[in-house]
Amino acid sequence: MENLPADLCIKVFSFLDLHQDLVAAQQVCRKWKLVASENDLWSNLFKQRWGIDRAVFYAPVDSSKSWKDVYAVQDRCDRVGLGLKIIREGDDYFLIHQGQIQKHLGSRSLQPDHAAAAGYTRDEIMGRNERQMGILDRILFFIGDLETASAPAKRGRHLL
Repeated sequence: MENLPADLCIKVFSFLDLHQDLVAAQQVCRKWKLVASENDLWSNLFKQRWGIDRAVFYAPVDSSKSWKDVYAVQDRCDRVGLGLKIIREGDDYFLIHQGQIQKHLGSRSLQPDHAAAAGYTRDEIMGRNERQMGILDRILFFIGDLETASAPAKRGRHLL
């Protein structure tokens, strides 16, 4: 595949019918990452999954978004819904609203049993966990900030 022209690689990748396969192909090498990120591939996957009408509605209007970005947002909406949610992907936590990642809330603290398996010493584990605010603390601080910011709107609703 290394010596194949990019057009032929795109043709081969166009036979992939799952976005997970295309994402996996991006991990192989730089050339595959570039080819598997082609807008046409992601546009076709979007049309296959959600139809042409939704593709026309959600089509990227400027160059700041790609079809891959649009696909990721729509997939996230299907998985978690449109409302305000805190989700976990791997060890990372994100605040999501309408499928868009609004904020990275952090990662799970390095647990001693996982860290020991990864080769960290006890002192390295304790130092890292002390420097890193736990994910639960970050979530609680965020909810507190959200509650404070929404207080005037709640008061206004009660006055009506």
